[in-house]
Amino acid sequence: MPEPRNKSDLILRRKLRVAGVNKTPKEFLSQTLRSAIIVGSAMAVLAFLLVKKQNLPLIFIPVAGAVFFFLSYTTLLKTLDSKIHKKAKEIDKDVLFAGRFLLIKLNSGKPLINSLMEASQSYGVANIYFKQIIKNIELGTPLEKALDMASEECPSNKMKRVIFQISSALKIGIDVTQNLEAVLEEIAYEQLIEIQRYGKKLNSLTLFYMLMAVVAPSLGMTMFIVVASLVSLNLTSTTFFIFAFFLFIIELVFLSLFKSIRPNVNI
Repeated sequence: MPEPRNKSDLILRRKLRVAGVNKTPKEFLSQTLRSAIIVGSAMAVLAFLLVKKQNLPLIFIPVAGAVFFFLSYTTLLKTLDSKIHKKAKEIDKDVLFAGRFLLIKLNSGKPLINSLMEASQSYGVANIYFKQIIKNIELGTPLEKALDMASEECPSNKMKRVIFQISSALKIGIDVTQNLEAVLEEIAYEQLIEIQRYGKKLNSLTLFYMLMAVVAPSLGMTMFIVVASLVSLNLTSTTFFIFAFFLFIIELVFLSLFKSIRPNVNI
């Protein structure tokens, strides 16, 4: 008789399937725990060397080990959510292309299974889930159930909506192309709205970038040099290197911001 699974075990098992990690929850947690123990132990050893050299309190050693163990364990657990989020963004970028490809095949008069087979062989990350549907069908799974299984393991809400509309049309017994065309138009409209929002955010962020990364450093450096010359401060090349380093950090921050707000669309 199988052991009953708690809610957290079921959630973790689903996350592993969605992320494409071929491990059981027990195996994943064991590997994460081992990695966190290694990191915590390594930091405890470094803390011991620092305590010995600087004559610090011994309590610093277990505290450092426990803190880094907790941080590494939490971070490693979050990598699963990061993988799911990354896969969802990649699928969202190609979902419109994959859905339109499938719609064209259906409008040409081909059966749904044949259309899914051709869609699974086309280009794009989203077509991986069409391949999964075909694989489950070849293993004897009914088409409706294969669609439901693919929807459960898909991290993209947009792709889920496409598969759900196909599955709903099959269960009700209506034309699949009507539901599919409607949801694709809705997704295309949402992506256009995302592009418009990106344009508004980009204008504000660009203005902020010009002030913080161009105008402020230029005027600030000029005023600093003038004040330093008036009070006879000794300026060395190290001072300018420090200033350039902070300016480089600011540039990296803005580059990451520009990249983070960019929508993943492919209309």
